[in-house]
Amino acid sequence: MFTRLLYYGMAHLNLTQDEVWLMPFGLLMDLWECHKQFMGIAKPKQVLTIDDVIPYGI
Repeated sequence: MFTRLLYYGMAHLNLTQDEVWLMPFGLLMDLWECHKQFMGIAKPKQVLTIDDVIPYGI
């Protein structure tokens, strides 16, 4: 598993090996999920607009 994460970090996210190993695990997984959504491999679980986040009238 760690070999695959190292590959994802270096090949797809353009990080150095030291950056991948020293990065918190959750941040690496978040970056990988953002990359997959950007490339169209995965879809976000929930799509929000600014109107959903900030109610009208504020």
